[in-house]
Amino acid sequence: MIVPEYWAEAEERVRVDGRQRTLKRFGWSDVSEQDARENARERVREAAARARAGESVRTADQKVAYNGADGLPIREQIIERHGDSVITRNSYGALCLNTPNVLFADIDVPVSRHTSVAIAVFVAIMAVGLWMKYELGSWSVVVVAFFVAAFIAGPVAAAFTKLTAGLRKDPFETALARIRTYTDANRDWLLRVYRTPMGYRVLAMHDTFDPEQETGFEFMKAIRSDPLYVRMCRNQKCFRARLTPKPWRIDMERLRPRPGVWPIKREYMDRRRRWVEEYERKSGAYASCQFVDVLGTGRASRDCERVKVLHDRYCKVESGLPLA
Repeated sequence: MIVPEYWAEAEERVRVDGRQRTLKRFGWSDVSEQDARENARERVREAAARARAGESVRTADQKVAYNGADGLPIREQIIERHGDSVITRNSYGALCLNTPNVLFADIDVPVSRHTSVAIAVFVAIMAVGLWMKYELGSWSVVVVAFFVAAFIAGPVAAAFTKLTAGLRKDPFETALARIRTYTDANRDWLLRVYRTPMGYRVLAMHDTFDPEQETGFEFMKAIRSDPLYVRMCRNQKCFRARLTPKPWRIDMERLRPRPGVWPIKREYMDRRRRWVEEYERKSGAYASCQFVDVLGTGRASRDCERVKVLHDRYCKVESGLPLA
């Protein structure tokens, strides 16, 4: 896991196919800003050489979710360090716990079919309207069908979802049963399970895991962990848990100024500080996850126990506050 303390940016102008291009690259270091600056110069020189050789290169580093698509370290502001674990502020403003070997897994649970049913009802009514237009030769039938579909698709979908709710298994129970099945077959494991707004979070307590080996990812696959989260773990060689609410769930916009990828220019820092102050004030009334159960009979490792204490305190898992 690499979460650098220092960042710098360098640029170089190159002529490619008769045109001038400015290439920019970030550099990073845990030693000093000067070391980060030298790393940036080295990276931009390498990019310029590849461009002059005819290779297609990006003009700048990507700013993407989880910051892992092109192999860069996690580009987030470091808030605290706790041994090997690092708390950072992510691109939309929430605090995240990054660990090099204590495994977290996220599971998203599909909650409702309401939207897909509403779309199906809307499409069916419009199909009837188009068929009647073909039979009667009048576009007015299509217009009427559109307004009828727009008016009743939602209520029909809601009624259908309610009527069939008893026929379908609770998706949260299904997801939890899958985790229980895994620990039934692996009794030496010890898992803490938390409820999140959209599913579950699982913390492995019995052992640490190397994110460059497959054991942890095989477990994630078995319990159907979120594929985007799994990909981030592979790219960044770490495990990760969000500690504070997503801002849009507590009536706030994402971190300002946008995008929130670290580092940012000095002139934007005051605006960022104001956003953080408001976010911390509002987020105090919410929890990020709620403790559900301990599964398995394994013994907790000391490393995992330390991370658990930190995670549970920040997430307010026993507070009873609403999840966000």
